[in-house]
Amino acid sequence: MTTTTTDFARVARKLRGRPASDGAGVKLTRVIGSPELDMLDPFLMLDEFGTDQPDDYLAGFPSHPHRGFETVTYMLDGRMRHKDNHGNEGLLVPGSVQWMTAGRGVVHSEMPEQQEGRMRGFQLWVNLPARNKMDAPQYQEFAPDKIPVVQVGEGVSVKVIAGDVHTDKGEGVRGPIVQPATDPLYLDIALDANAQWLYTLPAGHSAFAYVFEGAATIGDGEDARALETHELAVLGGGDVFAVRGGNVGARLILVAGRPIHEPVARYGPFVMNTKQEIMQAFVDYQEGRF
Repeated sequence: MTTTTTDFARVARKLRGRPASDGAGVKLTRVIGSPELDMLDPFLMLDEFGTDQPDDYLAGFPSHPHRGFETVTYMLDGRMRHKDNHGNEGLLVPGSVQWMTAGRGVVHSEMPEQQEGRMRGFQLWVNLPARNKMDAPQYQEFAPDKIPVVQVGEGVSVKVIAGDVHTDKGEGVRGPIVQPATDPLYLDIALDANAQWLYTLPAGHSAFAYVFEGAATIGDGEDARALETHELAVLGGGDVFAVRGGNVGARLILVAGRPIHEPVARYGPFVMNTKQEIMQAFVDYQEGRF
């Protein structure tokens, strides 16, 4: 007789973000890309923004360049208009996602399209391997009705932005974002009080969970650890992610990606493999080649 045991992922590290500002003074919380967690290959940065005060966000993010990586903007509340120097333009509304591949270079702006009310969401920076850093810029942008939300168990629903999830009826559902370079997973998970869910993470991926509403417990048995609102867990060990909502439930993002395992040279909006490539990025930007 053969017995099998479930290999649960555990919380390898737990941390909170730091207050920061970006763009023209937009107030936010930097969770990845801080002294506590410089990066989690392939993830370079995670910012959470959330405020009811217009002065915290109205200045927005005027035109600025990027090269060598991707930015992922997930809007929870508010409206943000983006434009770039290639003529692309769009409006991000509550529940929408923009996955921008900066590639060899883009100059873009992200400006609030509201004068009052709540602005809330996330921006994630994802590295690109050397072979893709000079690809042509592109966007994957999806309105809320194009992103599936599925029931995966009693009291548990999941918005599938990237990756695969099976419903409580066994049906496979795939998110609209596709990126072969890092094969990302990006889920927005909502749990009722004490509701539980198990999910098998992609093998070999770096993974983290970030609670942005309520509280949750991650892991199983003696290794289980509680996460409060605005806490991030770096996941390690096994490949089965176990989560349970706290007494008031929880909402969290679960993100994973294939590590790139390459040298990282970064300076502000440029992420390359060497200092020489960073210097060339400055020259190309200043000479209008983006």
